[in-house]
Amino acid sequence: MRNALIGIILFIGASLAQAGAYDDILAAANDGDTTTVIDLLKRGMDVNTADHTGSTLLMIAASNGNMPLLETLLANRANVNRRNQVGDTALLLAALKAQLEAVQVLIEKGADINPPGWTPLHYAVFGGSREVVALLFAKGAKLDARAPNGQTALMLAVKLESLDLVQLLIDANADMDLVDYEGVSALALARKLGREDIAAYLRKVGAVE
Repeated sequence: MRNALIGIILFIGASLAQAGAYDDILAAANDGDTTTVIDLLKRGMDVNTADHTGSTLLMIAASNGNMPLLETLLANRANVNRRNQVGDTALLLAALKAQLEAVQVLIEKGADINPPGWTPLHYAVFGGSREVVALLFAKGAKLDARAPNGQTALMLAVKLESLDLVQLLIDANADMDLVDYEGVSALALARKLGREDIAAYLRKVGAVE
């Protein structure tokens, strides 16, 4: 009986310690405390530890642009293509947050640049980074990939009213005459938004009315 009681106490103690370490490693990752994260990994914490939303340590590091932590996690074989509960990967989050160096490293480590649904290029347009957008299509991102609503990166750039990104995507040979699932083209969307500067540019480069 005494031995059983001791076993229960030890089990509870170990469980509490593990729960504490779980909270500690996530807090350290979010705070950019790379040293603490590495120390906890050495003590046996899972490199793919995730928070309640399914966001892993790698996703947190990528989103925050914490390169020392990101590189350490990758060196310890963190799952580069794991998704959280809403379907985001580390590369998607890095692209959204305009973390250029993180995007570069994740691609080099095998992150999927052309997943189904929302792609890193779509997210990079949302993030508004010309540099990340340019890097992605230089690395083989499909310019005319369809988001779940049928819109392409070019349509999203118009929707966000970014003439700069529209020009960048057209220069990269994005198809300006595609339509989304509601039959709306990039030009029609620009006109709908009252962005005559974008509409005029699209007409100038040959978009069909």
